[in-house]
Amino acid sequence: MAKPLRVALAGLGTVGAGVVKLLDENRELIERRAGRAIEVTAVSARDRGRDRGIDVARFAWEDKPGALVVRNDVDCVAELVGGSDGPALALARETLAAGKSFVTANKAMIAHHGLELAEAAEKAGTALKYEAAVAGGIPVIKGLREGAAANAITRVYGILNGTCNYILTEMEAKGGDFADVLAEAQALGYAEADPTFDIDGVDAAHKLAILASLAFGTALDFDNVTVSGIREVIAEDIAEARALGFKVRLVGIAEADDDGLFQRVHPCLVPRKHPLAHVLGSLNAVVAEGNFVGRLFFEGAGAGEGPTASAVVADLIDVARGEYGPAFAMPFARLAKAGPVDAGGRRSRAYLRFAVHDRPGVLAEITAAMRDANVSIESMIQRGGANPSEDSDDVVNLIIVTHEGPERCVADALERLRGAQSLAGAPMWMHILDL
Repeated sequence: MAKPLRVALAGLGTVGAGVVKLLDENRELIERRAGRAIEVTAVSARDRGRDRGIDVARFAWEDKPGALVVRNDVDCVAELVGGSDGPALALARETLAAGKSFVTANKAMIAHHGLELAEAAEKAGTALKYEAAVAGGIPVIKGLREGAAANAITRVYGILNGTCNYILTEMEAKGGDFADVLAEAQALGYAEADPTFDIDGVDAAHKLAILASLAFGTALDFDNVTVSGIREVIAEDIAEARALGFKVRLVGIAEADDDGLFQRVHPCLVPRKHPLAHVLGSLNAVVAEGNFVGRLFFEGAGAGEGPTASAVVADLIDVARGEYGPAFAMPFARLAKAGPVDAGGRRSRAYLRFAVHDRPGVLAEITAAMRDANVSIESMIQRGGANPSEDSDDVVNLIIVTHEGPERCVADALERLRGAQSLAGAPMWMHILDL
């Protein structure tokens, strides 16, 4: 029998403890699949005395994560600390420089520094694995890197943040407003005390940048992901979308062609018949479209102790088997440098919500801006405001759905309306996806 793979864990939070539990419970099965045992030999965390529901006394303890790398009884380091820089990045660099394999669940670090780390792993002849960094327990990284390796992927998109999806589907089910549902999500543990990265779309953008690199063979380009979150989605948007035959979802979408790389995270109207419309609660889903395999749909839990630990241990099994391979599906030197695509040329329908003062002349001002920007209106709905007058201070919502056209025209129309006295707030623009 081959010698065990000796693993050090940096971080013993929810996921780190889950990795230990999984390795204990499925030890025999994992050994048979990996061809050798996988053993945790050393750990590092901030609080030795915390009750994690596991026996940590059997492991060597290091107060500083970097001390794990130089131990003679460590072959592979699994980083479960988090953060795009700081201790996590230092640990990654030190581990790969030492010629040891590195496994991480850290999507922010991979999105910002993945190219550097991939090059370091290739030079050292060792492994950089990050299945748990995208969509938790869903094996989408392996699916793209290995299962779909023979295909030219034309588009990759999906629901990449469970917190946002939980909030939107709860708003859908209960008719509640964003702030109320967010508070409920925080109380139930579906949202962090500071949910900024989730609800502003940054977490999803990290994951989308990683998926785009894998799918298209392009260099990671997180800086050129266009990002907006769900803070401005209101109950009326959910209701109007339903009436139009859509559901509101935060969707990350990436496409690559000869013009460059398009990457965007944005709340969208998804057709009710599309599988993404039926992804509920905190689940994640990823869709990849290949030229030979067609549409691939991955769905499952995107976070949590069990799913994330499952992905981490799957990577450890690969390391135990000696299955390294390039981190982004092809050698670092072959990743293409693709510039960002101007989204203005993309054609789509748009859902626009204007908070307007309910008085004469408002519709004329908005429709004139649409006309002058060459935006064709498909439908217009105004709720409330039965008795408008010159002196009315009532604010009502005006919903406009456009015909398909270039996005730059919609942007032009909204720019023409900037500062208009008819508007009581910034307009809401959501793309209507034709998937």
